[in-house]
Formats: sequence, C-alpha cells, structure tokens
Amino acid sequence: MYLLYRTVDGYPLKIEGKNIVVENSSMDSNLVRKVLPKLNYPALVQSINDIRNNTSSNSMSEENKAIFAEAPDIPSECPLQQQNSEEGEEEDNNNISESVLKALHFFLFDVHVIEGCLICPDTGRRFPIKDGIPNMILHEDEV
Repeated sequence: MYLLYRTVDGYPLKIEGKNIVVENSSMDSNLVRKVLPKLNYPALVQSINDIRNNTSSNSMSEENKAIFAEAPDIPSECPLQQQNSEEGEEEDNNNISESVLKALHFFLFDVHVIEGCLICPDTGRRFPIKDGIPNMILHEDEV
C-alpha cells in the first residue's frame, strides 16, 4: 500500500546528481518562449544552482563539466518580469535576447540527471532518481 505525505515547505525539491549528462539538442527559441510563462522561475534558478554545485563532484564527465562551465548564466529574475517592469507591457516574450533563450534552452532541455536524488527541504526525505526517472512513492513504513 502506498500513502501520500503532505508537507508545507517541501517545494522546490533540491537536486543531488550522481550522474549528470549534458546533451546538445537543436535550439528551439519558440519552444522556450512558450514554456517560459509556465515555469516557476525561482524554482528553476534554484535547481540550476543545485546542479551547478554538483559539477565540482564526480557527477559528470570532464567533457560535460567543461560544457557546463561554459554555459551562460540565466538571469536571476524571470526575463518576462524584467520586460514587464521595464516596458509596462503585458507578457511579450518576443523581445528576450537570443543569449538568454540559449541559456534557458540549455538548462531546460540539455542537462539530464540520470542518477541521483531529489531531497525534500522540509523533511529531508530523499527520492531516488534512476535512469532519469525519480521515484516519488512513499511506502507505508516511510510515513
């Protein structure tokens, strides 16, 4: 029997990667523009920081470490919010710079945690990631 466990401060989960792979996919600016308004941007920034912290460990190959080190930083504030506050407009994501779109594409679509775990910041519960798939199921004895 599986049970659900609720926590108040359990989001966003922290990422601890033991095997992180970087792939190069073709850039799709339109896809990034469509996804951006749907993202919890602060959670994305935290996840990227978690993964960046893993690059110093043995969680990725030297080649991938070099690729990751050269990856541009994403803005700490969502580009849509920056535009809206600067221009006083509704969400218009056509004016986001190509370099920001490339950085977002890299982190959203090219970085893959193959092995590792997601960690609840409230309870410390660790959810294993195996073959890129997190196991979020709690068993009866874990509640």
